[in-house]
Amino acid sequence: MSYTLSFKPAIDLYGQHDPSAALFKDSELRFAIEEERLTRDKHAVDTFPEQAIRACLEYEGIELADIEKIVLPYDPKLRRKITPHYLKNTSQLEGTLRKVTHLRNVVRDQFVASVMPTRIVESRLQRIGTPVPPIECRSHHECHAVSAFHPSTFEEALVVTIDAKGEYDSTVVWHATPDGLTRVRTYEHPNSWGLFYAAITNYLGYRMFNGEGKVMGLAPYGEDNPEIERRLRKTIDTGVDYDVTALTGRWGTEHGVAALEELFGRPRSTDTDEFDQFEKDLAHTAQKLLEESVTEMVGTYVDRVGTGNVGLAGGVALNCKLNKAVREHPAVDEVFVQPVAHDAGLALGGGWIDRSPSEVDPMTTVYWGHEYATAEIRELLETNKIEYAEPDDLERRVAERIADGALVGWFQGRSELGPRALGNRSILADPRTEASRDRVNRFVKHREEWRPFAPSMIESAADEYLENATTSPFMIDTFDVRPDRRDDLRAVVHPADDTTRAQTVREDQNPRYYRLLREFKDVTGVPVLLNTSFNDHGEPIVDTPTEALKDFFGMGLDVLVLEDCLVEKSGSSDALP
Repeated sequence: MSYTLSFKPAIDLYGQHDPSAALFKDSELRFAIEEERLTRDKHAVDTFPEQAIRACLEYEGIELADIEKIVLPYDPKLRRKITPHYLKNTSQLEGTLRKVTHLRNVVRDQFVASVMPTRIVESRLQRIGTPVPPIECRSHHECHAVSAFHPSTFEEALVVTIDAKGEYDSTVVWHATPDGLTRVRTYEHPNSWGLFYAAITNYLGYRMFNGEGKVMGLAPYGEDNPEIERRLRKTIDTGVDYDVTALTGRWGTEHGVAALEELFGRPRSTDTDEFDQFEKDLAHTAQKLLEESVTEMVGTYVDRVGTGNVGLAGGVALNCKLNKAVREHPAVDEVFVQPVAHDAGLALGGGWIDRSPSEVDPMTTVYWGHEYATAEIRELLETNKIEYAEPDDLERRVAERIADGALVGWFQGRSELGPRALGNRSILADPRTEASRDRVNRFVKHREEWRPFAPSMIESAADEYLENATTSPFMIDTFDVRPDRRDDLRAVVHPADDTTRAQTVREDQNPRYYRLLREFKDVTGVPVLLNTSFNDHGEPIVDTPTEALKDFFGMGLDVLVLEDCLVEKSGSSDALP
């Protein structure tokens, strides 16, 4: 037995966002968590994952010295391949001082990356324990690719990793076999779909690496707009040989936003509560061009490597409508999307990268974080003089309250890794009415009212509700809803295109959540719940019972479940005595 610690820093040469840590015993994933869950700072920008590392060690009851090796999912030495790009950008800067400063930073970073790439990481680890175990640096995109292939059920696959930038690469096509991963094609930075979509996101008033999902959700409200499409196609090339560098030619998005302002003759958006038709059509067109290029890429290389299995990872793979387009491509047989597709998932790939795919169990859940016993929760409630009950029929009682219109905070089991709450740190509501959706948006999530929600459903019922249904335990794929079932799912069907981002649930994956879905079906005839993440607007998903209580009393929730304990606000229907 040996321990491997893999973590993604968000400092210095290792990226700027979504740090995480994962602990492995041989090939078995034991614990994993994102730093943002512990710092309570969304995306934990420019942060070393010290708390996440400590949480990994505490879970297993070991010290840093017990770790055999540490894997970092970045190889700073590969940055040399991008140095010419940074040097070329010098001439585009205004002012001698800015040029000199830029050149100095490029030279410094290249020196550190070549001579002492792990120095800053070693110094941070010394705060946690000594001696510091041996550190290995591995390719960013290879770690993404491992995370999309090793925990899949595929013997062989085409893997596509798509994000803003690794060390020097933005999109990589891989051929994955039991013997390992082979690069088939590399699209180098700044030719980046991740940065293209980030520029569109910023132009529409959101922040890059934070608002891309909102732009994806806005896209179906738009329509084909020949003029927008003509101007974008004149600026960029799509398809398997895509080139988006006219908008992504420099790191960051300011260049791209300025180019879009000039291209369309209108400034970037500042209001995200409402969008005009141009803005909706731009989101629609950006999504269309992304899907067009990636599906053409997949179709081309599926044919070339000779397998219809496809794995996807990288931040762009969080785009569930893109994943639907890939899944529905006629050349594709099966798709596995790494549920922690963004940079936080790099820690998973880092932990498995030196393992044979056959040693890694198929991924069926992402419940790898903290868990709290009922006794601990009971003590917390009693210390704070909060009334609670422990009903024997907890799931039945909660199902009846949801059917009566209650909004429920649901906290149980180990916390999820990744951006989706999958029944352990969730807010739940009745999926059958638009009023339910609007209440959650307005009074609980405090977010734009046009944004849709997603459902959890019993897996065996998926064919009844979804077109071309497949097992979907991670809420990272989108499906068309069957016309005869849309009235049952009004709160979780996208109003503009009748799709939904479904999670399917089996009893063996999450017994208590499955029981709740079964009880809701018994009460209403519908084996589905509206499920959104347990957090207020702009904050990470809750991790502890204390955080759940804070949000419960600060949001428009009616009921809170903390393991076996049930809390209801006074004045709500059927409140505790």
